[in-house]
Amino acid sequence: MAERAPRRRPDFLSHPGRWSSRLSLTPRILAVNLLPLALLGGGIFYLDSYRKQLLSERYKLARIEAQITAEALAGATRERQDAVLTQIGKEQHMRLRIFDPQGRLTADSFALDKPAFQLGQIGAETWRGRFSRWLDRAVDTIVGAEPIPDYVEPNAPRADAWPELRRAREERLTQIELRDAPDGTPVINAAAPVGLAGTTLLTTRNAIDITQKVREARSTLGIAVGLALLISIMLSLFMARTIVTPLRTLARAAIRVRLGRGREIEVPRLPERHDEIGLLARAVADMTGALRHRIDAVESFAADVAHEIKNPLASLRSAIDSLGKVEDPELRKQLTQIAAHDVRRIDRLVSEISEASRIDAELSRATFEPVDLARLVANVIERREARGENGTCRIELARGGGSAVVLGVPLRLERVIENLLDNAVSFSPENGAIIVSVVRDEETVETSVCDQGPGIPAEAREKVFTRFNSLRPEAEDFGDHSGLGLAIGRTIAEAHDGTLIVRDPEHGPGACLVLTLPAA
Repeated sequence: MAERAPRRRPDFLSHPGRWSSRLSLTPRILAVNLLPLALLGGGIFYLDSYRKQLLSERYKLARIEAQITAEALAGATRERQDAVLTQIGKEQHMRLRIFDPQGRLTADSFALDKPAFQLGQIGAETWRGRFSRWLDRAVDTIVGAEPIPDYVEPNAPRADAWPELRRAREERLTQIELRDAPDGTPVINAAAPVGLAGTTLLTTRNAIDITQKVREARSTLGIAVGLALLISIMLSLFMARTIVTPLRTLARAAIRVRLGRGREIEVPRLPERHDEIGLLARAVADMTGALRHRIDAVESFAADVAHEIKNPLASLRSAIDSLGKVEDPELRKQLTQIAAHDVRRIDRLVSEISEASRIDAELSRATFEPVDLARLVANVIERREARGENGTCRIELARGGGSAVVLGVPLRLERVIENLLDNAVSFSPENGAIIVSVVRDEETVETSVCDQGPGIPAEAREKVFTRFNSLRPEAEDFGDHSGLGLAIGRTIAEAHDGTLIVRDPEHGPGACLVLTLPAA
């Protein structure tokens, strides 16, 4: 026998949020707001219990009325019985009939006097009556109400035509029977024995008020629910519009930006909105601007990299091509030195470019920690002295009062100090002094590196921080510096919420580069 495959659960049961996530926000907002009202509107169908309660009370009243009337008729003369039937029928809007022991009709209040009521007919109904009767039947069908037999007057006015009369004669007890009038209103018959001779009384009441009360309650509830539904739909659509429309606008703008359909596309900032959607719009606009700035920077950086590497590659290619044609050993030696110098320059460029390109990404993921900037600067100067990287220059460290602790990445801050000292050493004259000071202000820690070199012209003080821009001394060998040192230093400073600027030294010529970071 083949093994039966396990039944697969429906997708909407395995993933209950998947089906709703495919819907737009508008139908979901409508569904959430209208579902409670729809459940409340379902109370219209449960008014059947209210109708049953009213009928139950009317049954008790009909039983009591029939019994009291039967007692009043017992032993009375014919004239007295006719007077009682006429009076009660007129006052209580009922029809009363008396049947003798043989089942023959002997008295009828409708025959003795003007009929106290008249059953409504279908043809005489207004459109409201027809609609109400249709709604009654619809509700009865939905709630599963038991069917009620129609009220039909028998052709022969005999007691045997009424089941309640037969039971009352047999059991000698009051019997109640409910029937349905042509217009849908209830007709309540009550049969009660009169005395001990076998005479019976049949009372008939058309309880129009029960139907009217149920219909009024249903209409009131229906109108209230209808108005609530209308107001809820309008408010839901308004809410959906205030939420969905700006979100769709943001989505379309983001798609156009992603597809690159023109740089003039702007993400709407929605300045008039001060809610979460406005915050989202401004955040998306700022993010788009930052991404565009980053893309532009990458494109510019890539172009600068290509330009900077192209020059030593062209020199290297020229030197290699000339080696095969030159026979003079001295000239070949010079060409070999040029080729080696170009290789070193390319290697330095690649290393600097690689580090510059990954600084932003590393700092965005880094965890800042407290760093004593004065101690870090002292350690950098000490290691440079040990490696002989300061040349003939003398580096003097001056510390100000207070704590010089900042929050940052020690390795990257160390790189900034190294770059500033490299720049100062390269511009300082022989046996020149480099003054390094670390001073704590109220909210910042300022580190300055001042040399005694030619200084930096005012018009070039911002250019020195651009990539591959280098104002090197004339005596320095071309290509010894990549022009990325100060650019990398400013990038690291800005990533630490600080600044790196050029300032005139307080005494004498030279340049002074100042790193300012927020104090911890």
